[in-house]
Amino acid sequence: MNIQILAIIILAYIVIIGTLNDRLFHIQSDIALIFFSSLLSIALLILRAFFPAEPLQEALGKLGGFGFHEYLMDGMLCFMLFSGASKVNMRKFRTNLQPIFLLAFLTTVISSFLYGGLLYLVALVFYLPLDFWTCVLLGCVVSPTDPIAATGILNKIGLSKNVCSVIENESLFNDGTGVTLFIFVRSIVMRSGQSNIVVLLVKEIFGAAAVALIISFLLFQLVKISRDPIRYILISLLDVSLVYVICEHLGFSGVLASVICGFFFSYNMDKIRHLVAVVDPHGFYHDFWEIIESILNSVLFVMIGFVVLGVTVSPYLFVLVPAALLALIISRAIGVSVSTVMNRNNIPGNYNLPEYVILMTWSALKGGLSLALAVETEAYLPTQTYIIFLNVAFISIFFTVLVQGQTVRRVYYALEDHKAKRKMKANKLSGGDTV
Repeated sequence: MNIQILAIIILAYIVIIGTLNDRLFHIQSDIALIFFSSLLSIALLILRAFFPAEPLQEALGKLGGFGFHEYLMDGMLCFMLFSGASKVNMRKFRTNLQPIFLLAFLTTVISSFLYGGLLYLVALVFYLPLDFWTCVLLGCVVSPTDPIAATGILNKIGLSKNVCSVIENESLFNDGTGVTLFIFVRSIVMRSGQSNIVVLLVKEIFGAAAVALIISFLLFQLVKISRDPIRYILISLLDVSLVYVICEHLGFSGVLASVICGFFFSYNMDKIRHLVAVVDPHGFYHDFWEIIESILNSVLFVMIGFVVLGVTVSPYLFVLVPAALLALIISRAIGVSVSTVMNRNNIPGNYNLPEYVILMTWSALKGGLSLALAVETEAYLPTQTYIIFLNVAFISIFFTVLVQGQTVRRVYYALEDHKAKRKMKANKLSGGDTV
């Protein structure tokens, strides 16, 4: 499909859905985009079933097969991650460093393997065409929380900044863990022999960090001597795109490298804020990345809806829906519990263990990365297994974004109310003891 035609269709979706939502539905904007674009895609599929005209079949086939994986992984993902990381509050990040990294690494690993184990039990009972390592690979697809969904949705629903900081930063870093685990398990599924997880993690993480820090440091010297805010933007675009391409070529984590670039620029732009205030008094640099993030988020959520046009429904769908959702929630809750127990004396937000586990489980939204990883498996998985992967990816995305994303604010306020009552009760008891 011509790129201009595709751009027109996407922009029309965004504008029409946004306008209707503002006037009639008042749903959070990103949730509305994925919900109504998916509904429209399903309506087009129904239309195609009743009116199987060749031009319509061809047009919908092109729209559904536009190359989502290439668009996200080879195109826009690095800019989205850079933008999200560049807005991080460094003070809150340092304060919550330990819980963030425990969630990003330990929770993701535990959730991926536990999800695979639970789904494998279901596969044994219902004779699904999935072996143990294929189930674990599917766990690697759906376990990482999505930074794009997190920054695009959770920031707009009234969560405290401290809680948002933990959720956003975990989402930014656990994508690197998820992609690394995915590569490791994929090598086992494909029997390619690349099975040393320690070597793989060291290569992906430390290689990405080295490339990102070296190139970002060199390019930031140009920022220091520049007096043009537009050049700030161009340098940051060059930095993240160059780092991402080099890391992907060398076999490092381009996802993690993009996050590190964003952190580096955020930290160092803050250090020269007096110069920036003089050179860029209108805030062009920060406004540019805000606008880019908003546009790319909108495009991404509409494109997720487009992919529905190319999805084949698995004959095991009625088993997959409850199994995938239960495994997703249980594995995430246990993963969060383990990492929180290791950091029990420093739980963010003054929550107790059950409150924190509930919040971190229910706020774990999935998004474009899960779908991109699922789409990638078409190259080496049997067709029936690939269809299961794609179905489960959509089930996970739709449930977490449409159900959890819509209700997480109520869950958050219910937990805040429970926390306040718990503290009040504790104060009364301690007061009674002193008397």
